[in-house]
Amino acid sequence: MGHQDAHETGQTDSELTHADPVGDQALDWFVRLRGAEPDGVTEGAFKAWLGEDPRHEAAFRALETLWNSKPFLDAVMALPVAKSALIRPKRRFPKQAAALAASVLLAAGVWQYPALNIAFQADYLTGTGSQTTVSLPDGSTMMLNTGTAVALDFDAGKRHIRLLRGEAFFDVVHDAAHPFTVSGQYGAVEVLGTAFSVKTGDDEDEVVLERGRVQVLCLCENQGKAELAPGEAVSVTASAVSPVHAADPSTALAWRDGRIIFENARLGTVLEELRRYHRGPIMVADERVNLMVVTGNYRLDDVEGALKTLADAAGVGFYRIPGGLIILR
Repeated sequence: MGHQDAHETGQTDSELTHADPVGDQALDWFVRLRGAEPDGVTEGAFKAWLGEDPRHEAAFRALETLWNSKPFLDAVMALPVAKSALIRPKRRFPKQAAALAASVLLAAGVWQYPALNIAFQADYLTGTGSQTTVSLPDGSTMMLNTGTAVALDFDAGKRHIRLLRGEAFFDVVHDAAHPFTVSGQYGAVEVLGTAFSVKTGDDEDEVVLERGRVQVLCLCENQGKAELAPGEAVSVTASAVSPVHAADPSTALAWRDGRIIFENARLGTVLEELRRYHRGPIMVADERVNLMVVTGNYRLDDVEGALKTLADAAGVGFYRIPGGLIILR
């Protein structure tokens, strides 16, 4: 795809934006610091911005990492700009050239850095809408749901899985001498032989037990824990383990059979789950739609069909925009 100068398209440097506001700010600083020799005020402001939020430094370092990577350098070399103006390590370059290169950073997917970082760590991954079953070295079975990534450690008798993203179900072979552990973002599950699922998200990990017994530990300072019996579930946040509550595995784990089941659930909650299986955005134009209560049992390989049926049942409009965007209003 050809590259156009920002001035040719009528786009200014400040309009090189991304949906992520932290990414926008990082990109702005990236361009500013390479557009001219910064003065003390600029450097002070930059350091203050870095200190405001750990995500700021992570986003900026991701830009620097990509800037120095060979794929990015190859992409920049293909730009219709004097190469000498762009590729000069340890030196500043014109603001226009930096802005131009910044647009390549966007095109190269720097804002997918967290996903790339996970991909580098993972032993197994699934894409959006995909599932796969894996036989583990100890004979246990692991089933990965949509958009899931895991890292394995079975060296020296260990049986440990890190759930980096998504949701997985484990059917574990009993081995009293070697406990089987699964860690998510906030919690860890330890078992000897059982079947359970772990789902990790931005705010919490969820554990559902189908059979056997497990102990769920919070990876936080208070090290809270809970023991689950079949048909029970628990959530773990950055600070605590929730009370144990009942969960129907046939419903909570219906994804293993390629279905999603819900009863008297808010449509907004259902849509949030369906988004995990749909490659395009699903948007709601009226917040009242999210509050509607729905019941259903749908196939996960036809998310669009499920959305149409839900829209009809809720009496709201369904609009499909080219490119995969779906709007309910």
